[in-house]
Amino acid sequence: MKTISLAKLLLLAITGTVVSGTNADPITFTDQRDRIVTLDSEAARVVTIPIPAASMFMSVDGGTEKLVGMHPLSKTAIKDQILETFYPDAMSIPSDIAGPGFNFSPNVEALLSLEPDLVFQWGHLNDDIIDPLLNAGLNVALIKIGQEAFTRRWLTMMGAVTGNEEKAAKMISWRDEVQAEIKAETDKIPAAEKPRVLYFMNYLSKLRVAGGKSYNNFYINLAGGQNAASELGMFAEVGPEQVIAWDPEVILLNGFEKKLSPKDVYDNPLFADLSAVKNRRVYKMPLGGYRWDPPNQESPLTWLWLSMVLHPERFDWDLPRRMDENYKTMYGQGVSADNVKKILRFSMNKDAANYEIFSPDKQ
Repeated sequence: MKTISLAKLLLLAITGTVVSGTNADPITFTDQRDRIVTLDSEAARVVTIPIPAASMFMSVDGGTEKLVGMHPLSKTAIKDQILETFYPDAMSIPSDIAGPGFNFSPNVEALLSLEPDLVFQWGHLNDDIIDPLLNAGLNVALIKIGQEAFTRRWLTMMGAVTGNEEKAAKMISWRDEVQAEIKAETDKIPAAEKPRVLYFMNYLSKLRVAGGKSYNNFYINLAGGQNAASELGMFAEVGPEQVIAWDPEVILLNGFEKKLSPKDVYDNPLFADLSAVKNRRVYKMPLGGYRWDPPNQESPLTWLWLSMVLHPERFDWDLPRRMDENYKTMYGQGVSADNVKKILRFSMNKDAANYEIFSPDKQ
């Protein structure tokens, strides 16, 4: 009779995901479309099409050796950032396996040339990005976005296919601990003292905001804010009139539009009277091992950062220290004061209200 490790039991208890196998045995798990996925053994060659998945996979496996392909937008979050410093080989990993921008249609020919043991693909979108992979005989695991519980499942699956169940369990426990720590404090904040927050998934090309079904909505609420666009779905395009009607007190800018900065909002005459503009509370989301706005391996740091942005008078987490400690756990390397400033985008955010509280020089 086979025994199951404590790490696997913990993963099962936390996520409800059944994982079986040892280094030499087949590995079987359930993906997020409730499909049974089986590998002959631990995966040696993995491709990630969902954008946050590449850096998460590196964090779980502790390097780039097993990652043989990624989405092009995954690589743009690595280039010239902390993950390139940690893992310079990441820049040589092929990224022609899917379309440009937010296009997840697979380049099957490029994928087949990589001979992957497993391909991660989005499971919440249309089947036309999945069927070509299956028809080509590729082994596919489907993942979903939008809920924190989904992100824990990503970690579970990645831990299973790489033999890093214990590390994945530790990363999941960290998420639980930080979520409980923040919630215990923000639950005490009266609704009237929770600022209206608006996250722009797009700003330069169009105005697209995160609604009530988005992951952004989850952490805005957790951090002690109120999503101004909560009545909308996942993401929705809106006009400037709607933004003015919401009058957000805090604006968060996405990390995907590289050239986007708070200045673009401050200089927009249509938004001159917004509370967030008048009070200098427009913030570019940080970028560490991945962009901090979508769900990723560093999300607890996002939650801590945002709680301080929203309530600088209430929270004084030592964020630089926590970043250093958890980067060592995830990547095996810590961060310097200069690294912290770059990750938290001091160059863009330094003039925002209260941003000096994040300075590693003050710790």
